[in-house]
Amino acid sequence: MLVSQILRTKGESVFTIGPSESVGAVAGLLHSRGVGALVVLENERVAGIVSERDIVRAIAAHGAGVLSRPVSDFMTANVLFAEPGETIDSLLSRMTDRRIRHLPVCRGDRLVGIVSIGDLVKWKISEVEAEADGLKAYIAAS
Repeated sequence: MLVSQILRTKGESVFTIGPSESVGAVAGLLHSRGVGALVVLENERVAGIVSERDIVRAIAAHGAGVLSRPVSDFMTANVLFAEPGETIDSLLSRMTDRRIRHLPVCRGDRLVGIVSIGDLVKWKISEVEAEADGLKAYIAAS
């Protein structure tokens, strides 16, 4: 199973924010959109990613005053990406090893989607269930 297959079903929309937006604005968007991370775009290029975890760490380290500071001060700037042709297994391994929950998907320099560890696990479970059903059908037909 490839990332491109997930995006075809899930869709390619990605919630983004600019680097000068406040941490408070990011928190509000994460809540209202019901997502765990936003991709930070600057001049239509990925400048970073900010997650709920980044916000909690910023508040824990610097207090509530960070809510008025720009997200660029607290985002993860060294972003790991996925490509549409990568497999679910390779991404699950990378995300687990690096303790990452969200990966922006890029084709070249263009952002084309985002996948979460939850998306990947859901698809992996579906894949395993389909394989098990196929084996059961094969055994029953024998």
